[in-house]
Amino acid sequence: KGIVLAGGTGSRLFPATLGLSKQLLHVYDKPMIYYPLATLMSAGIRDFCVIVNKIEVEMFKKLLGDGSQWGIKIEFQIQESPEGIPQAFIIAEAFLDGDNAALILGDNLFIGHGLGRSLSEVTTPNGAHIFLYEVEHPENYGVPIFDNNKRILMLTEKPEKPEHNLAI
Repeated sequence: KGIVLAGGTGSRLFPATLGLSKQLLHVYDKPMIYYPLATLMSAGIRDFCVIVNKIEVEMFKKLLGDGSQWGIKIEFQIQESPEGIPQAFIIAEAFLDGDNAALILGDNLFIGHGLGRSLSEVTTPNGAHIFLYEVEHPENYGVPIFDNNKRILMLTEKPEKPEHNLAI
């Protein structure tokens, strides 16, 4: 199952996002949210929970429908206030019903040869697999906190003083 988190305010893109969710803005020839959906679809995922804010839910439903036009299933859940990535799993708990899931942010674009295959290789993980990226300003992203064995203990949203440059 796939979770697409698209409930934030898009404040870094103001004023463009004052009237429209950033995930609905076009990147090249399609709305931004199409890209993360396609990424998870390339890994074989066909059952999605799209998490949006209550103000824009109808726009997302109009754009994506139930997903049947692409051979997938989409349901929508409301995020009352953006409280970070882990909250998405709480919101999607009933949708997941104990199944494994991949979470992707609705404003993330991933490219790379074999990405779908790489994602499909972790469809039955023992624990969590989180794809990280080295960034120049990690204070603008979700940053993991590691233990001594390089296991992630927690995620910190936009930390003031990140310990490293790896971000979600």
